[in-house]
Amino acid sequence: MSGTNKTDATSATHDTQRLVELAAGGDEAALGQLLVQYRERLLRVVGFRMDGRLRGRIDPADVVQEAYLEAAGRFAEYVRDPRMPFFLWLRFLTVQKLLQLHRHHLGYKMRDASREVSLYNGPLPEATSAVLAAQLLGRQTTPSQAAVRAEVKLRLEQALNEMEATDREVLALRHFEHLTNVETAKVLGLTESAASNRYVRAVKRLKRILDDPA
Repeated sequence: MSGTNKTDATSATHDTQRLVELAAGGDEAALGQLLVQYRERLLRVVGFRMDGRLRGRIDPADVVQEAYLEAAGRFAEYVRDPRMPFFLWLRFLTVQKLLQLHRHHLGYKMRDASREVSLYNGPLPEATSAVLAAQLLGRQTTPSQAAVRAEVKLRLEQALNEMEATDREVLALRHFEHLTNVETAKVLGLTESAASNRYVRAVKRLKRILDDPA
């Protein structure tokens, strides 16, 4: 990350902390600004993790809005015990809302929580190998490329399936949700160096497949 980006990230953190302090003092406008500034990031999270069978039936914006309503109601609770950065708290509430929708509409029986990778050690919609592979390849292709794309997608899915769940989540959080390495480490309960090493290893492995589709 460049020095400029680090400066921007530090400035954003300070701005968020200032708004949290203002909101904690009863400034409703500050709380509203806090929620609005993370909307696009949360929409990306929901869009990436939403089950394909729900697309077209549920608007990601509605999921985020429901999470915002809960965040507003629980803000005092967060202020009393801010165990994580504000954005990660919002993300946690958002993916919990998405999980509830999955269960309601699809009857999901989540796997044992000990096998899931998530904040608070609770089950969250996981990044599946199929979704990761599709995202890595993109959606645009010509008819002549379809067969090659299908073969590469299969190889990517196989490689992703062979990875540890934590490695898949590191890849999902960094590459598709655009979380920083610091945020990724906090979400997964890893050290920053461990999160970085896992990400680099996973990217190198998948890049070899993408660079050599034969």
